[in-house]
Amino acid sequence: MPRAGLSPDAVVGLALQIVDDDGPGSLTLAKVAGRAGVATPSLYKHVGSLAALRRAVATVAVRELTAAASAATVGRSGPDAVRALGRAWRDYALAHPGRYAATQIGPDPDDPADAERREAAAESVAVAAAALRAFGLPDDGLVDAVRAARSAIHGFVTLELGGGFRMPQDVDRSFETLLDMVTAGIASLGDAAGPHPHPKEKA
Repeated sequence: MPRAGLSPDAVVGLALQIVDDDGPGSLTLAKVAGRAGVATPSLYKHVGSLAALRRAVATVAVRELTAAASAATVGRSGPDAVRALGRAWRDYALAHPGRYAATQIGPDPDDPADAERREAAAESVAVAAAALRAFGLPDDGLVDAVRAARSAIHGFVTLELGGGFRMPQDVDRSFETLLDMVTAGIASLGDAAGPHPHPKEKA
């Protein structure tokens, strides 16, 4: 049955469902039209192209991930904030693997069509940088630390989602070990940057 009240937001919502069900690479206008119960040309009233729809999906996913990270880290600092940030990223990835995958491609810095996605990505980086700021890193060092933390957590999550951890040992415990290592690494960067109050773990 045709779906009444189709709108740009509704089209993006259907695309998000497809991405979560089958992965970002599976997204096509034909699939969205099938879920909406309309002919594919009808979608062009609401979305300009498949590329535009992919950008919209990525933007929504980045904003969701940023909101989860912000809620997890608010009021926290130092090691406590890093651990909360890592857990929020992992939890989002496990709950929404397709959307999480859609967040991993950075927006084109020179493409006007990517302006909204660039803004969302900048907000995401700002939240992560705020979580690491108590370590006393210089601004350029913050970017390095955020990239390193993101890479480590993304690698773990990607292996976990792909069934890469089949040994009987508890995966949650292994993830906490990773967070310990990431936190220690960031702290060492802060120590190398110069004297500053050492962040304390919250009770």
